[in-house]
Amino acid sequence: MMVDRRVASTSRAAFRPSAVFIGIVALWATAGVMAWNDFGNRVFNVLLFVIAGWVVSLSLHEYSHAVVAYHSGDRSTAERGYLTLNPLKYTHPVLSIVLPVFFLLIGGIGLPGGAVWINHGAIRGRLRNSLISLVGPGANVVFLLALLIPFTTGVATPAHETFWAALAFLALLQLMAAGLNLIPVPGVDGGNAVRPWLTGSTARFFDVVAPYGMLLLFALIFSPIGNRIFFTVVFDVADIIGLPVGLAEFGRSIMTFWR
Repeated sequence: MMVDRRVASTSRAAFRPSAVFIGIVALWATAGVMAWNDFGNRVFNVLLFVIAGWVVSLSLHEYSHAVVAYHSGDRSTAERGYLTLNPLKYTHPVLSIVLPVFFLLIGGIGLPGGAVWINHGAIRGRLRNSLISLVGPGANVVFLLALLIPFTTGVATPAHETFWAALAFLALLQLMAAGLNLIPVPGVDGGNAVRPWLTGSTARFFDVVAPYGMLLLFALIFSPIGNRIFFTVVFDVADIIGLPVGLAEFGRSIMTFWR
């Protein structure tokens, strides 16, 4: 009985949100209150609100990969601390957190981060392997829909405009991240969802290219044609779902004031 209780306690601890994640959520909420009340410096409030909210979304993205992998047979995600929502526990904190925040700061782009490490040999079936890859962008979509609720219900944005601009920009980042992650590039979630269904030379070619997938994504998104196509699609989808693009761009301009 003592062993069983320890195992149960360990299991609960593996799923308990970390103090780091709770602190980031609290920081995000505090920044939201500051932006709502125009307390202090507007640029600082928007920077803090968007960056903290962006890290929250990155944590939820990686957690989604890990929790579905856990329930699909890979128990190591619990041992590695992925299920605590602690961004410091991820396999590639630079790719998962630092690099996306860097691109957010220099250009206001919702760049996807690196994935948590999954033991695909422990996963039961190709469909589950694909699902593990797709739930990350799915988390961005769910977060986006939650952020959209005020705008789709007709909130008066001229009141507390700084807050609503920051919220709209954060929603736009979720749309960008979901779109970028779903591009079927090897090593990115969209490509990784296809990988379980590949065989032979096609699978071997995928595995060779996958470590350079993020570089391929950079080349695609920063090429003139790729950039134009991607952002045309993003803004068209934003219009369809009721995301106020003008307000989001205002939020981006506040945050990237040096551009």
